[in-house]
Amino acid sequence: MHTLTHRVTARVTALLAVLVAVVVAGLGASTAVAAHPTAGKKPTIVLVHGAFADGSSWTPVIERLQRQGFTAVAVANPLRGVRADADALDARLAGIDGPVVLVGHSYGGAVITNVKARAPKVKALVYVAAFAPAEGEAAAQLAAKYPGSTLGETLAPVPLPDGSQDLYIKPSLFRQQFAADVPARETAVMASTQRPVRDAALGEASGAPSWTSIPSWFLLAGADKNIPPQAQEFMADRAGSRATVTVEGASHAVAVSRPDAVVKLIARAAG
Repeated sequence: MHTLTHRVTARVTALLAVLVAVVVAGLGASTAVAAHPTAGKKPTIVLVHGAFADGSSWTPVIERLQRQGFTAVAVANPLRGVRADADALDARLAGIDGPVVLVGHSYGGAVITNVKARAPKVKALVYVAAFAPAEGEAAAQLAAKYPGSTLGETLAPVPLPDGSQDLYIKPSLFRQQFAADVPARETAVMASTQRPVRDAALGEASGAPSWTSIPSWFLLAGADKNIPPQAQEFMADRAGSRATVTVEGASHAVAVSRPDAVVKLIARAAG
């Protein structure tokens, strides 16, 4: 009886040792996962629209990004002023975990250029027919740097109580100015839902640019009537673009008309 009891005790002890080893190993694995919660995680793509547009202008791009497994967020850009809009973007980035690729279209490029507080989580900047100002430069100044912009003659200003103006593109001229390569029925809706930019925002001087410390990629719209292609190329070269893609014949609304090209460049920037 004593021998049998001894054998049972030995087996129980061995079993407990195995269980302890399994638990310890599991805890070690859990600790490793907790230490690297974002290992292998794709960055979140944060899309910042420009003037005369809204978040829905990114719809074709978002659909394609989601099919590739990316999380995409279209930010509501206030279009009130560069610093104020960049602060609003910083606040939105605070609620996003993990690395971010920032994508700016048109005036939205000036906003991502001025991102500050959350810049450490931004791994790449993508400019899509966008402004990339240096310190002290304004969007309107860059648009006039080279010939080709016809935006000014299409604008309809609306006075604001503070003496500034909201700027819209006249609906009758919206397609030819902003989205000549987008179907007429679609541009009619875009013209009706466009959001105005405050004139002071286009004239506000930029702060220290984020592109001096964050890698950048540029997509140029070859038939852009808002920001002349030559100006876009100048900004891309100055920023040290990692890759610059020109979409020949593309209007300023290149994210709507040529979303595949936009997504391809974003995916490259995301690494």
